[in-house]
Amino acid sequence: MSRTGYTLSVFAVAAAIAALLHLQKKIDSKLVVSVDLFSETAEIPIQQLAILDSHTALAITISDPGDNLDLTRNTPIWAMVKLSDRRSSALILEAGEGLGKTESGDPAIYSHARRLFDANLLPLIPPDRTAIVTIILPFGRQLAKRTSNEAFGILEGLALLGTSGISQPLSTVDRLEEFRQDLQNKVKIQRNLVFCLGNNGMQVAAKLGISADNILQTGNWIGAMLVEAGLRGAESVLLIGYQGKLIKLAGGIFNTSSHIADAKLEIISAAVAAVGGDLKAIQAVLAAKTADDAYKLLLELQLAEPVFTLLAEKISQKANAYVQKYADVSLQIKTILFDRQGQIIAKDRGIDN
Repeated sequence: MSRTGYTLSVFAVAAAIAALLHLQKKIDSKLVVSVDLFSETAEIPIQQLAILDSHTALAITISDPGDNLDLTRNTPIWAMVKLSDRRSSALILEAGEGLGKTESGDPAIYSHARRLFDANLLPLIPPDRTAIVTIILPFGRQLAKRTSNEAFGILEGLALLGTSGISQPLSTVDRLEEFRQDLQNKVKIQRNLVFCLGNNGMQVAAKLGISADNILQTGNWIGAMLVEAGLRGAESVLLIGYQGKLIKLAGGIFNTSSHIADAKLEIISAAVAAVGGDLKAIQAVLAAKTADDAYKLLLELQLAEPVFTLLAEKISQKANAYVQKYADVSLQIKTILFDRQGQIIAKDRGIDN
């Protein structure tokens, strides 16, 4: 059975609790704090504590998402808490280095995370004081480059989000069984399914007006879910995903976890060659740091549209062949690719505009 863990929000709240208690000389010497998650209580170890001055303390926790293949594993989360004279609000949350900001400049701390902060910190703040909590993720800006945060308005770092505080192992086999069960239930009613990679794929699908009744999440198990769709009698599947993830299928990689395989730049460069790009363009793509950088480069070279249209069609062809091979059925599969800003950059010619 897979081990669940907790989201970044829980560790940020735990660090803030520890710093606030330390500032008031109330911290337990065992350096473990309890975080109320509403449905349960999480016991979170505190790695370090320090008094910075008479009004400010710092605490550090380390992220543990459980068995989920999460890029934030072992990420340090710092909370700096300053007690000041009472202001209009007893609790003020601020974004330090590595915690993202919204396009309006607000900390990227979303509703459930804010509820966790309120529930756990407000009872600890003296009536005549305000606690100013600054969350710092030292590696947040670096890790955010490996996510699609910017596509959805989260800038300069990671976000504190989630709906329960508990990090479910989305990439483990037992989680795949949940995805399959969801598919089996939906395909009884909807024969035309839409597979969305991650929350960003869900948001793009929503922008396209696609009904939630047709939408399924796949995690990294796209191949297994496509075969399941074929075996369960689906008529078609529309794949919607960020190009830097979904293009792996064009190279025959049907589990998209980076822990298993990653050949994005090689796949893009092969497509550049296929559409007639020269050696210089191919070498430039191979030298790019990320798939997003490669896409921007191809935009400058006016090769992005033919390259990613070819890749979208290749994804559909490869996926269809995969289902034919392992399920021995024909499943109509189409593909939509979007960029980091959530804008559609390519789709099969078989998809109506």
